[in-house]
Amino acid sequence: MPLSSDNLNMSSIKEQQNELNEWIRFGLRLGLQSALHPFEYAKVLIQIGYEPVPPRQVRSILGYDTMVLPNIFKYVKYIRSVDGYSGCFVGLMPRLLGTIVSSVGSERIARHFGLGEVKENSEDEEVARYDSDHNDEDDGLSADRERRAFQRKLKRDIVIHTSTILIAQPFQVISIRMMAQFVGRETVYSGIWAAVKEIYKEHGMLGFFSGLVPRLIGDISCLVLASTTAYFVNKHFITDKDSRNIFPVFTSYLFSTIFYPFQVVSVCMSVSGSNLTAGRPAYMPVYSNWRECWKHLNCTGELKRGNSLFWRYYRTPEVINKNFPMTFAPLPTVTKYK
Repeated sequence: MPLSSDNLNMSSIKEQQNELNEWIRFGLRLGLQSALHPFEYAKVLIQIGYEPVPPRQVRSILGYDTMVLPNIFKYVKYIRSVDGYSGCFVGLMPRLLGTIVSSVGSERIARHFGLGEVKENSEDEEVARYDSDHNDEDDGLSADRERRAFQRKLKRDIVIHTSTILIAQPFQVISIRMMAQFVGRETVYSGIWAAVKEIYKEHGMLGFFSGLVPRLIGDISCLVLASTTAYFVNKHFITDKDSRNIFPVFTSYLFSTIFYPFQVVSVCMSVSGSNLTAGRPAYMPVYSNWRECWKHLNCTGELKRGNSLFWRYYRTPEVINKNFPMTFAPLPTVTKYK
């Protein structure tokens, strides 16, 4: 039966509203990313091992004395005291450009593979929900439809995430190196074009993809395991609608914590071997590959540095590989606490 002009007009209005909402959400995302950049700046410096402020002694909640490093707010305050308020936003521009380019490019790649976005309020999904709620004899069909919908969404998410990382990685490397200049007070990466020329001169095209492999492994593994876990738990154990919407957030947080070391390794590899002070001994070894970086950070107990941004306890590494001397930013030697 052909659709009336009123239905066509309503459909067109809804599409325009959805598109407008998408642009609004994207603008809010860029705004939030900009506002929180000083904290990302401090986190990157922590991840590459730079600790300019010495630890201080405090009494823990269990009643014993320990040493803590400055939290993320004090770290941002220190950056501002050195470079001023505008200095807290070094590296923001390539991050924003990477977000814009990768968002547009990844969506086009997904559509190229026939994985365009499926609207939640589409007629087919409404029929599927109605059948699932009212036709007990079609439970098997509904379960199969739900499984195929999950598989399609997971495929789309993998393509989107993979293409986003591939497209955004050069911007990520530029942004990280701009921020890492804080360690040695260099000005080599003064702008995006200057950074492009410097990275290409040092490492060629491969330099723009430094740290790509651990980032891909960590992000894609987190995505697949979090989505799959949420799907099976929601399907077999959770019936409440609100709980089914909240549980995927919990699984994403859980697996992002588990795979956080890959993020640290990726950031370190983006700097290691560069002409920056932060990427050379005595602040950081020159790693030949990301596995060597992982091995070193694992030996020194630094694979999760930056994971806790509020309570950052300082301790000397319990195990140090003789092939990897401790070469990060110097901190005061802490003896036995009394």
